[in-house]
Amino acid sequence: MAADRGGTRVTARAFAKINLTLRILGHRADGYHEVRTTYQSLALYDRVMLSERRGPFELRSNDPRCPTDRTNLVWRAAEQVWRASGRRGAPQGVAVKIDKRIPIQAGLGGGSSDAAAALRAFAKLWRLELDAATMHRLAAQLGADVPFFIEGGTALGIERGDVLFQLIDRPPAWVVLVVPQFGVNTREAYAWWDALASSLLATSPARRTESGNDLQQAVVARHPEIATLVRALRRHGASYAAMSGSGSAVFGLFDARAVAEQATRRLAGRWPRTLVTKTVDRARYLKLTAPRKSAGLTR
Repeated sequence: MAADRGGTRVTARAFAKINLTLRILGHRADGYHEVRTTYQSLALYDRVMLSERRGPFELRSNDPRCPTDRTNLVWRAAEQVWRASGRRGAPQGVAVKIDKRIPIQAGLGGGSSDAAAALRAFAKLWRLELDAATMHRLAAQLGADVPFFIEGGTALGIERGDVLFQLIDRPPAWVVLVVPQFGVNTREAYAWWDALASSLLATSPARRTESGNDLQQAVVARHPEIATLVRALRRHGASYAAMSGSGSAVFGLFDARAVAEQATRRLAGRWPRTLVTKTVDRARYLKLTAPRKSAGLTR
């Protein structure tokens, strides 16, 4: 039977990130923490796929741990673009599938990156031109690190992490990611840091964490495996290793692909969720994250 043309489809890639540094400077009046962080895009990505169809809005994923209700930022991104396009009520007429490759609750920004990809994809699907300022505003309303995923590359984030300064792209590097079997909730990680900071302030006001990630020490206190992974990556040749964001993923930077792959093989025996990827510069990021539109086919 011949195939008939169905609704329009739009696909967008959502790339992971690591935090090369993460410093916590204090508390803000809005309840967030004041941070200073250096973001870096990675080649690891999810796919966000939109398909026009009749009926209510639908969200699904290949990962059972990925929420498929309004708690997912992709759903909220759809609502934002729907309203920005002048439509009333709740979004409808589209089904969304998230093909997850970025581990959940790993500090790699998968949910936030999916949201940024969704903003771009819905704007293309619904033929809405969003200028840079509007896109940044919508992204910041979704989450503190969502704005970074609009442009990617290497960037400095201050305040909540949403005020960005584009930096010169760091030299290319191979990245070994090790993801433990447990995840870390971001709010809990910051609460752990609050408790630890109060304790350290009482004993040694000048003391800081040894890594470039202030959350690492607080998470290690509950999950010592993080420190073991950092040491293992350094031992296997990483020029720098640390926990990304609030964890649980740990990354190591390598100059040579062969060394990174060798480290991956050695670590994978004990930590199965070990993979090698690479950094992505801003120009390539912008090219690869551009949503693609196609005509769907139905039978």
